[in-house]
Amino acid sequence: MPNLPATWQVSPGLTGYEDAIATMRAKIAAIRDDGSDELVWLVEHPPLYTAGTSAQAADLQDPGRFPTHHAGRGGQWTYHGPGQRVVYAMLDLGMAHGRVPARDIRAYVSALETWMIATLADFGIHGQTRPGRVGIWVVNSDDEAKIGAIGVRVTRWVTWHGMALNINPDLSHFTGIIPCGIREHGVTSLQALGVDSTMADVDEALAKNFQKVFG
Repeated sequence: MPNLPATWQVSPGLTGYEDAIATMRAKIAAIRDDGSDELVWLVEHPPLYTAGTSAQAADLQDPGRFPTHHAGRGGQWTYHGPGQRVVYAMLDLGMAHGRVPARDIRAYVSALETWMIATLADFGIHGQTRPGRVGIWVVNSDDEAKIGAIGVRVTRWVTWHGMALNINPDLSHFTGIIPCGIREHGVTSLQALGVDSTMADVDEALAKNFQKVFG
């Protein structure tokens, strides 16, 4: 593990969503009020849908399929479930982090995009941003599919929530929502793109590239 500019924590098994929210709330308060170390927390969730602040009720296509949660982050509907690495970043934007200047939320979101794109590149996948859309996309000659979601919240200049990268989730679970309100494109994963990687492989790449972007 490289010398990271934040505490790095990986939780085994499946983490309940409400438990994750409570943990993040406590941590960001500790960072702001008590000078606690910053934290990057990697989890997997059981199958569930989360609604961001821009979510439309009509985009929840199958309300009874999985539990739903109001996340409080930016963005629209997102699916979380096994085989997806969820990265919760709790960083103090009151100070600079690598290429991210202090108190620059736009630069922070751009850095998250760069972090995910660099991680995908380690597995031979060319991730891209697309104009007018949130998240990271894989584009070929006749289709585009989303491989990673980004949704953040900033409270008193401390970040929480973060991003989710599809490694080998059940992609049929995404059909219960219109992911991020985008109907014309689908979702994909490392596995669907022919990459046979473990969660540990992806975690190692995430750690290496976090250091490059935020160190």
